[in-house]
Amino acid sequence: MEKSRQMTLVAFMQAQNCTNLPASWRHPASSGDFLDAHYYEDIGRTLEEARFHLAFFDDRLAIPDVFQQDHRETLREGIRAVKLDPMLCALTMGNATKHLGVGVTYSTTYYEPFHVARIFATLDQLTGGRAAWNIVTSLNSSEALNFGRETVLEHDLRYDRAEEFLDIVTGHWRSWKHDALIGNRTTGKFIDPNRVSRLDFQGQWFRSRGPFTIPRSPQGEPVLIQAGQSGRGQSFAAKWSDLVFVIYPDLDHGRQAYSRFKAHVEQSGRDPNSVSVTPAVYTIVGETRSQAEDMRAEIDALVKPIDGLVLLSEVLNFDFSTKGYDEPFSEEELRGISGIQAFRDRVVARSGRANPSPRDFVEFTRRGTLDEFPVFMGSAQDVADQMEEWFGTACDGFVIAASHSPGAYRDFARLVVPELQRRRLFRKEFRGRTLRSNLALSDTVSA
Repeated sequence: MEKSRQMTLVAFMQAQNCTNLPASWRHPASSGDFLDAHYYEDIGRTLEEARFHLAFFDDRLAIPDVFQQDHRETLREGIRAVKLDPMLCALTMGNATKHLGVGVTYSTTYYEPFHVARIFATLDQLTGGRAAWNIVTSLNSSEALNFGRETVLEHDLRYDRAEEFLDIVTGHWRSWKHDALIGNRTTGKFIDPNRVSRLDFQGQWFRSRGPFTIPRSPQGEPVLIQAGQSGRGQSFAAKWSDLVFVIYPDLDHGRQAYSRFKAHVEQSGRDPNSVSVTPAVYTIVGETRSQAEDMRAEIDALVKPIDGLVLLSEVLNFDFSTKGYDEPFSEEELRGISGIQAFRDRVVARSGRANPSPRDFVEFTRRGTLDEFPVFMGSAQDVADQMEEWFGTACDGFVIAASHSPGAYRDFARLVVPELQRRRLFRKEFRGRTLRSNLALSDTVSA
């Protein structure tokens, strides 16, 4: 199906005390109401009024405590220190809106496939077909220890296991035909048993019998999101994802990676236009460029070096306090990194050093700062110009991260969205009621 050449816009949400930027909670305009349902309802309404396609909640199953093997710095500095269950926050947001899609990150490592199939099918039903699942394989020892595990599976094995996990989840979703639920009081027939099958799955990692307990939703099944950018992760994303979340350091890199990934999707037997690629970006928009520059300076002043070291330790599952700042990593240490390998590979490539140091990781990932993602900054026209330059050659849309919340979402909705609409780069109305229809994806309701 041919997709319209308009941007997909996704809000990058966190069910925690800060946005993606750990310093955001220090911003004087940040709300401290992240423990209140009204906080998520308010942001949801802002995004819906701006015609965003989706808000998706990132998640980790532990606070960042790999650095110094201790949690004190994380708690003291508020570095993603409070984490709510994002499923309940997403449902709260979904209940406050009618069209906005709501996505949730759930791990294939520490949950069972039947549980994930059921909870997302429930979210999909309760939101009228607006649910999405952001698939992650989990990456660090802190998460493993919270679930009673001693070690983290090796990177590629996590994806091998996730393949089976997805076979079971989607198999359960598809075990109900769309017309199985009858509910005819006159005939007394509630469900046609011939329209519901049992999965009876047995694999290397999992077994799951069924039958599944939830009928098909208005969109058939939840939208699948994935963020794999490593070799194995990219193959997984090309096979399964409807929407791919990526991090590009700059436009040139983005164009090259975008072209390679679309070719990968085609090689996997899927239509490249059926998968939307959306890089994360920060937007800082003011009434004028000068005002935006002042806003940027205010935000940068809130960032602390400890933020990046704590978050690098978390995402790479390596305690950066054990290395001298300019001490190169050994080959063995680099091979032993069990976290997000795309981070490691990016640092090696951009530094030009086969054995980078912690300083290289800090400088070339910019973890914990605004520069971790591309920053589109200036007036509404400036930001729209930058988005237009990327759109179509490096991406199909954007994941908008907030420098502070909810103000950054409000600024973007009030200033940038009307400019994108004026340029006919973004829609003025929703296409339909389900997330799949709004993403211009084929629904699976008739499967």
